Amino acid sequence: MSGWASAWRLARRELDWRFRGLRLLVVCLLLGVAALAAIGGLADAVGRELAARGAVILGGDVEFAVSQRSAGDAERAAMTRAGAVSQTVRMQANAVAGGSAAPIQLKAVDAAYPLYGRVTLTGGRRVGAPPPGQAWIAPALAERLRLRPGARFMVGAAGLTVGGIIADEPDRLGEGFTLGPVAIIALATLPATQLVQPGSLYETRYRLRLPAGSDPGRIAKAFEARFATAGWESKTRERASPGASRFVDRMGEFLTLVGLAALAIAGIGVGNGVASFLAGRRGGIATLKVLGATTADVGRLYAIEIGAAALVGIAGGLAIGIAAVPLLGKALAGALPVVPHLTIEPWPLVRAAAYGVLIAIAFAAPPLAAAGATPAAGLLRGALAPMRAASWRGRGTALLAGGAAVALAIATSAQPAMAAGFLAAVAGALLLLAGLGRLVRAAAVRLPRSRRPLLRLAIAALHRPGARTEALVVALGLGLTLFVLLAAIRTSIDANIATTVPARAPALFALDVPRPREAEFRRIVTAAVPVAVVKTVPILRGTITGYRDIRVADLKTLPEGAWALRGERGLTYAATLPEGSTLAAGRWWPKDYAGPPLVSVDERLAEALDLKLGDPLTVSLLGVERTARVASFRRIQWDTLGFNFVLVFSPDTLADAPHNLAATVDLPRGREGRVTRALLAPFPSVSVIEVRGVLAQVRDLVGQVAAAIAAAAGVAVAAGIAVLIGAIAAAREARTYDAVILRTLGATRGQLLAAQALEYLLLGAVVTLVALALGLGGAWYVVVRMFDFAWAPDPLAVGATLLVGLGVTLGIGLAGAWPILSVRPARALREV
Repeated sequence: MSGWASAWRLARRELDWRFRGLRLLVVCLLLGVAALAAIGGLADAVGRELAARGAVILGGDVEFAVSQRSAGDAERAAMTRAGAVSQTVRMQANAVAGGSAAPIQLKAVDAAYPLYGRVTLTGGRRVGAPPPGQAWIAPALAERLRLRPGARFMVGAAGLTVGGIIADEPDRLGEGFTLGPVAIIALATLPATQLVQPGSLYETRYRLRLPAGSDPGRIAKAFEARFATAGWESKTRERASPGASRFVDRMGEFLTLVGLAALAIAGIGVGNGVASFLAGRRGGIATLKVLGATTADVGRLYAIEIGAAALVGIAGGLAIGIAAVPLLGKALAGALPVVPHLTIEPWPLVRAAAYGVLIAIAFAAPPLAAAGATPAAGLLRGALAPMRAASWRGRGTALLAGGAAVALAIATSAQPAMAAGFLAAVAGALLLLAGLGRLVRAAAVRLPRSRRPLLRLAIAALHRPGARTEALVVALGLGLTLFVLLAAIRTSIDANIATTVPARAPALFALDVPRPREAEFRRIVTAAVPVAVVKTVPILRGTITGYRDIRVADLKTLPEGAWALRGERGLTYAATLPEGSTLAAGRWWPKDYAGPPLVSVDERLAEALDLKLGDPLTVSLLGVERTARVASFRRIQWDTLGFNFVLVFSPDTLADAPHNLAATVDLPRGREGRVTRALLAPFPSVSVIEVRGVLAQVRDLVGQVAAAIAAAAGVAVAAGIAVLIGAIAAAREARTYDAVILRTLGATRGQLLAAQALEYLLLGAVVTLVALALGLGGAWYVVVRMFDFAWAPDPLAVGATLLVGLGVTLGIGLAGAWPILSVRPARALREV
């Protein structure tokens, strides 16, 4: 016997389509590869869909947006030279019908709208801009105000007719998050609403349809460079919805790492499965060696068999991953910007297959090398003589394959540092559990012999020849850690959604309250609900254009955590420190301060931008740049849903710019409608938003994200269970020998099961605290660092989940022991 041809002939005789002895390897690889293929395929399919529909989603090839003003003559002329232009004005407003009101996103469009695609109304009619005096409205608005085509409603001072109900708004995704359903009117109708006044909050967008062959990116950069201080924000069709793209990228990155962790965990199951398979082939391997087969011959033979099983598992995982993409898309339809259909994305499949191959090699090489290195005499002794340790060549192969998998994960990650840290944490957890397994085995040797036979048998099983204590500790630890991780993440997110935010949020937001009429606004609100608490702040919109000696426009990539540099931000000024903020550094200006412009900055943004006290910071407001010196850093309580601004200026810096007030109204639950109705007539231009509706949107979105995390982690849990099954299977030969000897000496099946239950309970008791610490540590990182939620796990739920997990692992262990008890003693002893 020599060469791959001979090895293939022998392997083909042993192999069958049921892959007896290698089923665990197939299942483990199938789980891990399926998770990676599905997650990667979903992220790429959504990204491809966003890119393919970029111009339709954006409403043009390029978009330029600015707040609280329209384009000047020079700016409009520059756009017109580049291509066809369509203007849109967006603002928050209220729709009123029959004494009821609903917050809406008012969208005024010109006759050229939409440049790409068409608005589709219910009934299938495809339209553009509505005629003057009419409006296309979203189904949610029609349902809430009970409006039908032909019905009348008010927006501001204008009476409008429902011209149709929107079935599809082509640029809806490009509009971003809205506080209420959309109502589309003609731009010529907007003045009749009287909503646009000096200081009103609105945004003007200009979409351009470029000639064929034009470069949108070059045109956007040229326009921004020419009007660098005017506060323009641009988008191109390649990144039509940056927020959606970032969300998909981040979630895809995180879930890919979770999938990779699942595959790494499954790899341990692969190693255990291969060890169990080779243990069952001791006699055949020994016979081959006696007949002259070399270590290399044995390695080739079983490498072919293991490789064939691995390929089946990988192929099955890829098939499941492809089929899962549309199913995941439908399940997460509310959280995803677009819903992908059945599609085959090549790169995620290639990457998942590569991971599967590398993991299979890394974990199968050591036991395969050990089987090849064990002499025939040692193999024929069976369970009484464990196999030799893997040779340096086997270990080197495993290290190379494992290193290649890690390198691939880091190289293909958009955030290499995070990927490296995540994988290091997984490796550290596995090493910690393996070290704990060695300690348990060493401690079991030194424990005094118990007088209770069952307890003595359980302790002896932890250190007897052929014991797989290290593998069992790793398997139990992984399973329990993942159970704790899932419970802590889910209960923390649920607690944040259900209690923390709603309990501290105001009942209503009001926008565009005229400054001269603030006292009247307060009087009307308190007349409607005497216990209402009204708080107001000045509110403006501006763009950070520079900090220190850096121009934002010159940055190729934004610093990590510098989200405030993306587009416009809400700005305000205050004489005193805002409620919900505490000073982290610096000093607040006096109430009567009248010196040079100063600004207080959120401490997280300051850290991201490496700001120091006294550094200059420049914002563009209504096309005019204003510079202030950093006077302090603030720690902001963002979860209050009150008025929180990353930048708060000294009053003299912004007070001269046209602006209005924003207000929060805190009142008892159920009285929001009374306040809204009281404000309709005297303040038609004020937009009143019920916070409960906003929270419902956020709750649904976060709930679906949490479900996605739980689903991905669920694959890791399944992999952990497979590892436990593999550890039990790998020790089956030694356990069978022990059981046969004990039964020959008079032990009953009940006693053997009780001894094994005690063994698992002892291991569980040792592992529980470590698993609790690892699971809570991992959950804290996900909840606090990745999702920026408060750490609020439910101790009872976590404890109950840990006990359930312990019960599940104990049940699996006993189920694995039952077939061993059915082995006939005479048959087993002949095979030893």
